[in-house]
Amino acid sequence: MTHPYNNHRTDAPRTAGQGRVVVIGAGFAGLLAATVLSRHAAEVVVLERDRLPDGPRPRSGLPQAHHGHLLMAAGAAALDDLLPGLTDSLAAAGARRLAMPDDVLTLTPHGWLPRTGEASHGWSLSRDLLDWTLRRRVAADAAIRLRPGLRVDGLRGDGHRVTGVQVRGHGAPDGGTIRADLVVDATGRGSRAAHWLTALGLPQVAEETVDSGLVYATLPVRAPVADFPAVAIQPVPGTGPGRAGVVFPIEDGQWLVTLSATRGRAAPADLAEFRAFARGLPHPVIADLLAAARPLGEVRRFGNTADRRLRYDRLRGWPRGFVVVGDAVARTNPAYGHGMSVAATGLQSLARLLERDGADPGTLGGEAQRALLRSTRAAWTLATAQDIHVPDVRGALPTRADRLSARLADRLLATAARADGGGGAADGVLAALIRLGTLEGGPGELAGPLLRTLLPGRGPAARPPRHPGPAPAGPPGEPPLTERELCSLGPGFRPSWRLVS
Repeated sequence: MTHPYNNHRTDAPRTAGQGRVVVIGAGFAGLLAATVLSRHAAEVVVLERDRLPDGPRPRSGLPQAHHGHLLMAAGAAALDDLLPGLTDSLAAAGARRLAMPDDVLTLTPHGWLPRTGEASHGWSLSRDLLDWTLRRRVAADAAIRLRPGLRVDGLRGDGHRVTGVQVRGHGAPDGGTIRADLVVDATGRGSRAAHWLTALGLPQVAEETVDSGLVYATLPVRAPVADFPAVAIQPVPGTGPGRAGVVFPIEDGQWLVTLSATRGRAAPADLAEFRAFARGLPHPVIADLLAAARPLGEVRRFGNTADRRLRYDRLRGWPRGFVVVGDAVARTNPAYGHGMSVAATGLQSLARLLERDGADPGTLGGEAQRALLRSTRAAWTLATAQDIHVPDVRGALPTRADRLSARLADRLLATAARADGGGGAADGVLAALIRLGTLEGGPGELAGPLLRTLLPGRGPAARPPRHPGPAPAGPPGEPPLTERELCSLGPGFRPSWRLVS
């Protein structure tokens, strides 16, 4: 009996809008890939091993969904380009748009970053809400079919051409093969694409890894106030294993409080440890906010945080009819919040490639894979440039050039901490660093502010200490909260940093 998946010929004459695409994985990258490719194929089949929930609820196989997620400005722009109005839908569902630096209180080793307005922005929301909103949009596309409960075991074809996938599970066709003109691996951190390619006779794929040993723990809480800025406390370098904390405001009046530790220090595993760890951060603001909130669940930890990049671009003889997208290509430490934005901008580049080359997914191969890897470079550089200096880092060691770059970055951060909103060099540095972090700007934007900072005679903001170093020991100064924001936490809220010992 012929299965409906296999009743079409992959060697038939092709025109735009014909053929079948199989996308492996119904997560963020997979759903977005399906949207892009549905414009250029007659049928897109999305295979997902897990059951998909009917609503913004957790699903098995996605442990990172319990933790905070940021959609940076560049990612949001790409998402709206591919699915117009999607961020409006997210906002209507409660996602928080965060102006940066104004809506994010950030404690650096040089003090609190001033709240000088908006240089860029990001969206804070739960992964469940994002995936559900995207899934609803995809389900409305008649060319896309979601097929949960099917696990992909490998590729069909050879080293020159991929012709389908081998599957098992409920509803799998006889023989377990689903034919396709294009197969897209969007399985994220658990991708087995490198192994599958080796099984087709291709060489082993080179891999680059920088592992800081970061483990983070997240606790969902009921926020005492709906409209409150996010909070981020960065680790202090040179003080042993790093400790950091973040408060993400998300939908439904919740905060996701995340605490992290690098190798050599244990991340908290229960509520008592969580509260104690928060109290031991460089500033007590997160511990105080946590005391004013009501826990809504259990503490959950996540430790698959290494920066890992597979150099598919260096593989000779890449087969046509196969591409790898999202975290399956390159993933960075989730602490930097770039994963979803990199996936979105990568698929935006894929959409442009299809539009340029006549909209035939079946011809995609090495050029598309190289374009997808190029879209990861900025986030990869930002993450590894910091993680490589963490004590006991594994996979790579800092070079002399890395150490020089770190000193320059530290000097720029020290300057940014003295911004005052007056338009001077420090304000330019702060704005450029913010835009770099949201992937909206590039290193070139730092050139002007950098020159004003380093050259003499440019005003007090242009003359940071020659060796700024970390902030002094003990709690730093008052966080830049307004009195209205403090009062909104309720009459019982007593900030410990104001108490006299």
